Amino acid sequence: MKLYADTPGRRTRQLFADVLVLLWAATWVWAALQVHDTVAQLTAPANSLTAAGDSVHGALTGAGDQAARIPVVGEDFASWLERAAGSGTSLRDAGTSMASTVEAIALWLALVTALIPIGIVAGIWLWVRVRFVRRATTAQRFIDSSDDLDLFALRALANQPLTALARINDDPAGAWRRREPEVIRALATLELHDEGLRPPQE
Repeated sequence: MKLYADTPGRRTRQLFADVLVLLWAATWVWAALQVHDTVAQLTAPANSLTAAGDSVHGALTGAGDQAARIPVVGEDFASWLERAAGSGTSLRDAGTSMASTVEAIALWLALVTALIPIGIVAGIWLWVRVRFVRRATTAQRFIDSSDDLDLFALRALANQPLTALARINDDPAGAWRRREPEVIRALATLELHDEGLRPPQE
């Protein structure tokens, strides 16, 4: 499998693109963490509500235990305080539920913040890289020696712009049919360059 081009210019661009994608991903992961931490700070009021509920429940429950010792009215008073302590439990449950909701929102906002921009850029990068790897790997199989250049010379005649062909020879097709080695090599080199490959040594 051929991961990078043989030609220095294209290989440098590929490596530069790889580094940029990594930096892009790292930047958006950092941004997502900042979003998560900022939203998660909203759990502070919910935590205060939970603490207040615990405090109310504990205070009223303790007061009920003490009131139960009062003669005559103690049991009724303790029962009333026990029911009142239920409001503290409700307050605590509301705070816990609110904190869980805020934490879930913080997590989902962080995921969306990171995954959308990373996914778009990484998808384009992956498509380009996979396309290169497939084409370069396939092309590499056909250039074991200089004798294999004829195929790429023919592809150059079909694919390359006429201006590029004219710079090689006034009659590139005729030279290819006459099997002129220098022209065939020049045409093949032109085509291989587009694939990021170099022709084999003569």
